Amino acid sequence: MPEGPEIRLAADRIATVLVGRRVEDAFFASPKLRRQQPRVVGATVMAVDTRGKAMLTRFDSGLTLYSHNQLYGRWYVTDTGAEPATSRSLRVALHTTKGSAWLYSASDIELLSERGLARHPFLSRIGPDVLDDDLNAADIIARLDDARFVRRALSALYLDQSFLAGIGNYLRSEILFCAGIDPTRRPVDLRRAELRRLATETLRISRRSYTTRGLTVTRALSRRLRAEGLSYRDYRFWVFGREREPCWRCGTPVTRSSAGSRGLFVCGVCQT
Repeated sequence: MPEGPEIRLAADRIATVLVGRRVEDAFFASPKLRRQQPRVVGATVMAVDTRGKAMLTRFDSGLTLYSHNQLYGRWYVTDTGAEPATSRSLRVALHTTKGSAWLYSASDIELLSERGLARHPFLSRIGPDVLDDDLNAADIIARLDDARFVRRALSALYLDQSFLAGIGNYLRSEILFCAGIDPTRRPVDLRRAELRRLATETLRISRRSYTTRGLTVTRALSRRLRAEGLSYRDYRFWVFGREREPCWRCGTPVTRSSAGSRGLFVCGVCQT
């Protein structure tokens, strides 16, 4: 499933052809959405932003297109008149004079008023977006100290969108590795210095993945590994997906376990 950085990058691409432009035509596969099509065609797109793993395309007609890719959804952007080369099922298409945005295979799509957004069951329960520019380490420490979260294992907490929105499976492993913290520990078990380090790395790794389009390792390490002939897949992450391969820091083989029915990757030496 795409995580916060990937959804934000998709929103950036879509914004290039939609924001500030009039919707000339639109397609909605759902009959329920088609009934609201007259309020979309002719409207101007005001913004394309994200809340965690959800994307919000806002129109000046007062509607917002809510979409969540889930496991299989994918956005494409094309020039005007071109269509994506894919066998996926088209769910939504928005066309302007600048280009087209196409959403395929997603199953969670709605057109909502401001009132509907405020009451949406997913949006109303998620925590702060980990990529929000206003979010800082102190905010994250406060949430780690919150009674709702303080006694939960970090392995579970870092997949809970009510804690922080936008963190998924690869970011969980990468953040906890870079913070040097065992995923079985709880916030209540951590010293203040560890809490500060965890909060700092939560922001650093999430934002690095966004700004580098997918890397969580440092640029210096990625350059070195690329020069050694490794593929992007092999040098992208510190530990995620690298079971039995050597830790980039200490050389210890990375181990894989399961937490929250998802793979969790750890260096037993670097994370104590």
